[in-house]
Amino acid sequence: MSASAQGDEDDDVRVLGERLRAGDDAALEEAYGRWGTLVHTIALRGTGDARLAEDVTQQVFVAAWRGRASFDPGIRPLPAWLVGIARHTVSDVLAARARDARLAARAVVASAGSTVVAADPTVDAVVDAVVVSEGLARVGQPRRSVLELAFFAQLTHREIAEHLGMPLGTVKSHVRRGLLELREVLEVTDEPS
Repeated sequence: MSASAQGDEDDDVRVLGERLRAGDDAALEEAYGRWGTLVHTIALRGTGDARLAEDVTQQVFVAAWRGRASFDPGIRPLPAWLVGIARHTVSDVLAARARDARLAARAVVASAGSTVVAADPTVDAVVDAVVVSEGLARVGQPRRSVLELAFFAQLTHREIAEHLGMPLGTVKSHVRRGLLELREVLEVTDEPS
């Protein structure tokens, strides 16, 4: 693409962003047509669930419409702003999923007798997930977010790096340090009181 064509594209994106900010619903439709697939891809990679990715994509464009007054096309290009909203929305969805899993696990454990808990490997897996979730809640950020994406979304280090916009080496460092921190938290948790 020539410098002139790139400049025209940049101007086109800026004008579209200004139209969106001004409340032009046709601009939202155009933005969806241009970057809906990108947002959906981010959502699908982040959640690993096609149906949930569709919901996240819809949430992103609704959030963009509702938050359009805070968008400044002179500071950040519209597609970058949408990607940022997508990443935050995926993180929120994953956190809600982890929270729901913890609540469901607690309900299963509370309703099950001790012999059932000991005999049922599914319940053991749920209890393990609850213990890990509770331990992760005590791990500092950004290590917690990295580990949640690894454990609950089952993303690879490279996918986490892309999702969070971090260098791969930084993600690997956060995983290592986060696992060490989680180990310390769980060891303290396992000590008899």
